Amino acid sequence: MPDDPNPISHPLLSAEAIATMPEDRIVHSLNAQAIRQTKSLAAAVGCIHLGVHLVRVEPGHDSTEHHRHRGEEEFLYILSGQGIATIGDLTFEVKAGDFMGFPPDSLAHSMTNPFSEDLVYLMGGTNLDYDVCDYPNLGKRLYRVGDRRRYVDLDPVQGDRPDAALEAE
Repeated sequence: MPDDPNPISHPLLSAEAIATMPEDRIVHSLNAQAIRQTKSLAAAVGCIHLGVHLVRVEPGHDSTEHHRHRGEEEFLYILSGQGIATIGDLTFEVKAGDFMGFPPDSLAHSMTNPFSEDLVYLMGGTNLDYDVCDYPNLGKRLYRVGDRRRYVDLDPVQGDRPDAALEAE
């Protein structure tokens, strides 16, 4: 029998084990204010096509650059604290118990924490071998294949949506 490429000791991560996991400090490559402290739960138990992360955003920071995935699905479930979610062009105050889900090719989204306590949430989704991610506020597109990443400028005619050029006619 071949070696398991993702060996794990057990599929259960106890609350105690999660509490003692080190946080990874993630700074978004396109937004220096987007700093989050992350524990990768699904990876810790060997998942390869599913990403689930326990995320903490400190006051005064963004969760990410405003973006949307062309191929991957993503969800966020707020555990504690509060934040401001921007979905498309609209903003919403979010708090513990709120859920956001983004199918592939849905509205661009991001969060910020302007409040005095940490914003903590569960973030998860598909973990494909490839993805295309648009950053409409910056006019950028990311092509990702495995660990390789390449940013390009969005087409100024098409902008954030491929059908925008057709609507302009």
